[in-house]
Amino acid sequence: MDISVIAFLALLLAVGILRIFELGVSRRHQRQMAADGATKVNEPQFRWMVFVHTAVLIGAALEVVLLRRPFIPILAAIMFSLFLAANAVRLWVVRTMGKHWNVQIMNSMGLGVVTDGPFRFVRHPNYAAVFVEMVALPLIHTAWITAVLGCVGCLATISRRIALEESVLFANPAYRTAMAGKPRFLPGLF
Repeated sequence: MDISVIAFLALLLAVGILRIFELGVSRRHQRQMAADGATKVNEPQFRWMVFVHTAVLIGAALEVVLLRRPFIPILAAIMFSLFLAANAVRLWVVRTMGKHWNVQIMNSMGLGVVTDGPFRFVRHPNYAAVFVEMVALPLIHTAWITAVLGCVGCLATISRRIALEESVLFANPAYRTAMAGKPRFLPGLF
């Protein structure tokens, strides 16, 4: 097996391990938020989001190994840079939200509205970062089928999730006041 394939598989494994760690942090935050009066919102879309994330990791690995996708250094460098930038934004979101951050929708509006960090510019920086990551990660080793399917899956799940999340968020007048004039994903766009 080529060294680029081994390195790519190691990257996918590292991302998978990070996601499992994030689930643990999320559960801890959910418990803290529930103790402070927040409630978890019934979200049937969540299991599909987990499926898409898992499918991208497994699909990229299988596509590279079974279909022998080539390693194109310039494409890998660009996509890895996008992947790192997306993860930097995700980390910024996690640090900014602190104990409010978790992977499921919680009605935590009684705990305050987060308006600093990347939320000064957009309402949903994490979703934009996750989308970029889901597309860029497979393309590091030209797993374009996984990137296309991951893009479609990510758009389908995120669009439904944002509709539900915003119905909870915009029910709070403080959130509407602070965030209604901000774009969803990119400053100055949409």
